[in-house]
Amino acid sequence: MKTMRMCYSVVLSMLVAFVLASTPVSAKEKVKVGFIGPLTGGTSSNGIGGRNSADLAVRLHNANPNGKYEYELVVLDDECKPDKGVQAATKLGADKGVIAAATHYCSAVAIATVDTYHKFGLPVIVWGAVLPDITYGNNYKEIHRVNGTMINQNETAAKFMTGLGYKTWAVIHDTTDYGKGHNKYFSEYVTKNGGKILGTFGVTADQQDFTAELTKIKSLDPDVVYFGGLTPIGVRIRAQMDKLGLKSQFEGTSGIVSEAFIQGTGPLAEGVVAFREGAYPEKLPGGKYFLEQYAKQNYADGPEAYGAFSFAAMTLILDTIEKTGPDRKKVRKALDKVKGQDSIIGEITFDDHGQNTVALISKYVVQDGKWTLWEESEYAAGTRKLMRR
Repeated sequence: MKTMRMCYSVVLSMLVAFVLASTPVSAKEKVKVGFIGPLTGGTSSNGIGGRNSADLAVRLHNANPNGKYEYELVVLDDECKPDKGVQAATKLGADKGVIAAATHYCSAVAIATVDTYHKFGLPVIVWGAVLPDITYGNNYKEIHRVNGTMINQNETAAKFMTGLGYKTWAVIHDTTDYGKGHNKYFSEYVTKNGGKILGTFGVTADQQDFTAELTKIKSLDPDVVYFGGLTPIGVRIRAQMDKLGLKSQFEGTSGIVSEAFIQGTGPLAEGVVAFREGAYPEKLPGGKYFLEQYAKQNYADGPEAYGAFSFAAMTLILDTIEKTGPDRKKVRKALDKVKGQDSIIGEITFDDHGQNTVALISKYVVQDGKWTLWEESEYAAGTRKLMRR
């Protein structure tokens, strides 16, 4: 009997030891964070690059043994459509487990969702949309943005192009808030810098045929055709300009700075100029690190133009949660106080409307099938010429 009790005691001890060994001593609390961007549709390349970049930030945090929490990324597709964006924002906002989110590439979507985030008290950091009213249109403390706005972008664009000697423009823009905003600010700044707008043409976001608008523009004979809109329309307009024999220089906004634009236009992309907030990833303070870590994950697609901003936004969210704990109100208040925060895009400082003070605007030209910094291009060196130069 005594022997049986000893055997039982030994077995019990072994069982307890096994259970203790197989149970984490201090399992980390799981915290959900969100990402929203266009994962399908004409701007999906930017959305997928943004998603991968946010995912990278989560993976790096989860690999850190000193992190307090384990993060789960909840990814939703807004299709670059306002109604879909509001649905996605509502889904994240209603999920109390989601503490904060990096949201939106398309301005028309971002501006449509701000009321939703405010209603649910969900702090978000916009990673791509550039419409000023997203941050400045309300005093919603839930809304922040790491990238710049179209105001500085168009001021730089106007000064640069008039500085090259261009004098006349025709403006063609989509009729979303994004396109109308670009038209407003570019027209204002180009006029201040001595340029002249010969005609302005609004087109719908799903328009396919631009023959009527481009025929009128051809008759105006502008030095430059300025396009305020996103890649899908930009591709169609550039192709139809060539078909009609319209030889004006083509100038775009950050909305066409993507590999998809070059792929869609092929050789017609050569010499197209555009402008974007911040610097090319390789030129960013932490760009080399970001690109190296991105490459290690073997994502099927590249980070695209705004991937670094998405990474910076998600990293700031995760760092903030680590400091405050997984509480929406505490995270929101902490984000409101961000000043001089180091990131791969440089220091992040939010003003009283949650807008990062991004001063640098980069100038790009397509050279040999690649978006190239103007200063490093053969166009800047004078060995290649833009249209009408």
